Amino acid sequence: MTTTERRRVAAGRVREAEDGVETLRQGLKGMGLTLPSLRIDPVSCAGNEPAPLVDLGRCNIDTALRLSAFLEKKCDGEAGHDG
Repeated sequence: MTTTERRRVAAGRVREAEDGVETLRQGLKGMGLTLPSLRIDPVSCAGNEPAPLVDLGRCNIDTALRLSAFLEKKCDGEAGHDG
């Protein structure tokens, strides 16, 4: 693979990660939640072959509890469909 091809693949990975972060941001917004520090970890994008990681960041306790309650409710609802 040429250097240009590697750069194109790397840029695609970063773009995909950015799209994923935006999708997550909008999904959380739809639940009335905001993770102010939600972003791509810049260190994971460094180098010739980046492996972007999503940094969920920090949030206040109210947001953490609301997110936990939503996930618990979602899991309970899905468990009800099993049987």
